Amino acid sequence: MRIARIAQNGRSGLMLGSDGSSHVLFYDEHDLRSLDDILAAGPDEFASLAATFAQHGRAVGETDVQFLPPLARPGKIVCVGLNYVDHAAEAGFEVPPFPTLFVRFASSLIGHREPIVKPAASDALDFEGELVAIIGRRGRNIDEAHALDHVIGYSVFNDASVRDYQMKTTQWTAGKNFDGTGAFGPWIVTADDLPAGATGLKLETRLNGDVVQSASTADMIFPVARLVAILSSFMTLEAGDIIVTGTPAGIGMTRNPPLYMRPGDVCEVEIEGVGLLANHIAAE
Repeated sequence: MRIARIAQNGRSGLMLGSDGSSHVLFYDEHDLRSLDDILAAGPDEFASLAATFAQHGRAVGETDVQFLPPLARPGKIVCVGLNYVDHAAEAGFEVPPFPTLFVRFASSLIGHREPIVKPAASDALDFEGELVAIIGRRGRNIDEAHALDHVIGYSVFNDASVRDYQMKTTQWTAGKNFDGTGAFGPWIVTADDLPAGATGLKLETRLNGDVVQSASTADMIFPVARLVAILSSFMTLEAGDIIVTGTPAGIGMTRNPPLYMRPGDVCEVEIEGVGLLANHIAAE
């Protein structure tokens, strides 16, 4: 199942995509609940959502709606740095024995086709195409063998990073949380539509049509199941939390000269079977 959060003509709702067509329902009809609430209610709620769409959904073109971040307020946005061997090498780091973790906040999130905002304070806005794993079942101390039972679906992320602010301290929070820099979506694709752990999928980032990152999700140092197990060893993961699993090599900061995003650019992140996330760059 492919599900998105959308807005159209002042109304907001959900879009279901399948078999080359898309159908929409709005929150003010048919007792439709938000994706955040559906996730909190548990995996069975997705089955009833599909039935509601089958009965009441109306066909609509994807270009006729505004895509919003799939979740309005993820409980936790946990991001993983240096999770591809080639990216760790280009950044000058050894392969980490434990995931490099940082957090984003929901105030930084934007949707598909919304502008990534280049802040006035910096000219070092970088791209990072990434796979997102979405938690659908609460758990603590989750065994790796059962970790994927807690992942309900996957999405796409562009972890646009303001590098000079990121590198001001050893903690990356500032450079990772400028408003309008966390592009997310457009779809949540349920786990049953993808390989286990979303492994072996092609991930490609393009800047103005030129490929700047290309890798397989099979190349992650810490795959999704291991990340879920590790994170749950020190905190409770809850339905609606998201794990942004890291970016491969090719980032702009490590190029000579650096390649940063400018107003007017278009950045696309595409993950096989998960979707295409496209955003233009706008000045603050």
